[in-house]
Amino acid sequence: MDESYQTYVNRVARLTLPSAYASQLQNIQVSPKYLGKEAVSFPGYSIISPPWREDSENEEFYQNLQTTQSDLSSELPEDLIIPVPPKSLHITLADLIWNDDYQDAVQKNPNFEQQLCDRVSHSFGQCQPTLKQGKPLHWQVLGLILRPRAIGVCLVPKSESDYQRTSLLRRCIYQNPDLIGLGIEQQYHFTAHITLGYFGAIPTDLKREQIVNTLDTFNQQWLETQPQVLSIHRAELRKFDDMTSYYRQPEFPLLEF
Repeated sequence: MDESYQTYVNRVARLTLPSAYASQLQNIQVSPKYLGKEAVSFPGYSIISPPWREDSENEEFYQNLQTTQSDLSSELPEDLIIPVPPKSLHITLADLIWNDDYQDAVQKNPNFEQQLCDRVSHSFGQCQPTLKQGKPLHWQVLGLILRPRAIGVCLVPKSESDYQRTSLLRRCIYQNPDLIGLGIEQQYHFTAHITLGYFGAIPTDLKREQIVNTLDTFNQQWLETQPQVLSIHRAELRKFDDMTSYYRQPEFPLLEF
């Protein structure tokens, strides 16, 4: 189960503080999703917002993120960050299955992918009446966030209603017994984020204090400007072969807000 609205906001706010960066920088690792600068095989399925290349309604939002991505790459140590292709930027609404678990599932069950589509479609149908069309979800950038193997921006809901509606979608997915039967389960609390890049070469003399100051400067600049708001009009089942491209087939279910 996901947290309450206020618990979520309080938790993720702490992730954007300099003290959190300093702590996380002690544990960052090279991402196994890349070999050098080349993405390696990492197949699976997620429910995501449409990637930038297919989301013209958030053009300005993603252009600003691309600028941030580029500026970060130039200000951080060379090759520390392997940027994800900007046109694949998106927010993941619900992780489903990936890598070894996915490969094991399709080997054991030849009908796995068709069943996954059918059961996600059923979950979408269950929550559609409550979520309503014509009322997008709105999430806004709070600040940069460090993960053990990646860097991105953390988002908070624009309102408590946006959070509750997102949580409803996730409950419809993770509490669907037929999806659970396929091995789909919620493995951790939701932290809304958009990954900007993965850690590549980590120098032995990494100047952590300098990086903390750089990240905090980016956050302070955001505080001084209009909030960067992502409007999510659709949740889509997407397949990925690695961390650079997320695609869908015509029969893949989608949910319009």
